[in-house]
Amino acid sequence: MANDKKNSASEQLIPDCCNLGVFSRILISVNLIALLALWSRGDEWRIVLQNFLESAALIETICLLSLLILCNLRRFSARYYMSGWFQRLLCCMLPTAIAALLMIYLRMQDWIMASFPKLNPLFVVVATGLLALAYQQYFELRTRAFSPALGEAKLQALQARIRPHFLFNSLNTALSLIRTEPRRAEMVLEDLSDLFRVLMRDTRDVTSLQDEIRLCEQYLAIEKIRLGERMQVTWDKEKISPQELAEIEIPSLLLQPLLENAVHYGVEPSVQQATVTVEIRRLLDKVEIRIRNPYHAEANMVSGNQMALENIRQRLSLLYDIEAQIQYGVVDAYFEVKLQFPAKR
Repeated sequence: MANDKKNSASEQLIPDCCNLGVFSRILISVNLIALLALWSRGDEWRIVLQNFLESAALIETICLLSLLILCNLRRFSARYYMSGWFQRLLCCMLPTAIAALLMIYLRMQDWIMASFPKLNPLFVVVATGLLALAYQQYFELRTRAFSPALGEAKLQALQARIRPHFLFNSLNTALSLIRTEPRRAEMVLEDLSDLFRVLMRDTRDVTSLQDEIRLCEQYLAIEKIRLGERMQVTWDKEKISPQELAEIEIPSLLLQPLLENAVHYGVEPSVQQATVTVEIRRLLDKVEIRIRNPYHAEANMVSGNQMALENIRQRLSLLYDIEAQIQYGVVDAYFEVKLQFPAKR
């Protein structure tokens, strides 16, 4: 049992410094603390600002080096066992060691000591260690407060609001075809069974972008039977390779609700042929997906569209923090949703 425990991945207590949200919170708050500490001395604001700008190089160097190394150490702890106390010790001692080494180097530079005659190396090292310990404890408590159980419950609640719409529509479509076109009804039910299978998954599961697109195509095939030639769908995947589509992971049922919105609010109210356009492309370490559908002001006045989009926003926030974004609005008589998320979680 002990060996199994050592070989398994450890509970991660090192903050996720690779995450842009964690990175930004630490960097901004450290600089704010430094600024307030200098301001508390009672100097004129011009002197405070000058002192802050002069000390910024030291502060940023310690922060950036610490965050970069902790980012990689967290990845290491995900593969190999590290005890909780050892991870906490790393979070405290690593920035302290970086600050100590940096101060030793700076003390050997005469021009630095001449520029900062009141610089106390011991204070810098001790303050760095205390701040590092405080941040580790804060993010550990924050992780426990937003535990996987709570996050999963929120995801379940968000998905529960999305699920019923297309399931009921699909069942009605299948029922209408049973007597007149039994073969097409069978195809609808087969696609519907695949959709049900996805809905039964654990919300923590992820799928490839390729599989998510295939699921969306099954959903759209069902809607195509219901809406006929009135609905047209155009897929633009020229700016992303098939290999990337297969390798990039995405949370299950992230795109389908957006396409359901496009059909419900862009195609159904239209008396003419309406086209839904889906563009998928890779931008460096991000994936961008744009979904466009005709805009009908009277249909979009209801709150359902905004609620569904807000649900997706909350889900992205739970899964990616600030590394993912969803933007939407009316562009040239079309309603456009732009979704961006990391290619690698």
